[in-house]
Amino acid sequence: MKMMAARFALCVHVARAATRSSTRVLGHGLARSLSSDTDFSGIKERTLVAVKPDGVQRRLIGEVIKRFEQRGFRLVGLKMLQVWEGHNVVRSSRMLVGDTDPAEAALGTIRGDFSVHISRNVVHASDSVEGAEREISLWFHRSELIDWEGCDHKNIYQI
Repeated sequence: MKMMAARFALCVHVARAATRSSTRVLGHGLARSLSSDTDFSGIKERTLVAVKPDGVQRRLIGEVIKRFEQRGFRLVGLKMLQVWEGHNVVRSSRMLVGDTDPAEAALGTIRGDFSVHISRNVVHASDSVEGAEREISLWFHRSELIDWEGCDHKNIYQI
């Protein structure tokens, strides 16, 4: 968890530095403080993901973050809640998380691998783009979300 907090702190530092200067910082790509219209449609889609208390108690926060990072999404906000950004991120995150009922959740999904009961299903993920926008606005001010581009961004989206 300390490593992830350090990584996020570095991203915030990179974003702040890049807003003052348009140079690349530490090989992490160019960070911007506001969303850009230059990316193709859907990359700026965002979703809210919350590791529920049972997931926190079972020390699964890092595993949840790891799965979203491995899928290629960018973590753009973190307050024990996560805001992920990427093409079709809402639909994809629902697939990563799995069915609400762990008995129905496929193996390989977060709930299929870690949930033990429907009332203890480890994680929440927004169910629609509109729902995500509403949920994000409840927990994050626009200035608390960073806009950054990782060095693998163009490879992932083939742009």
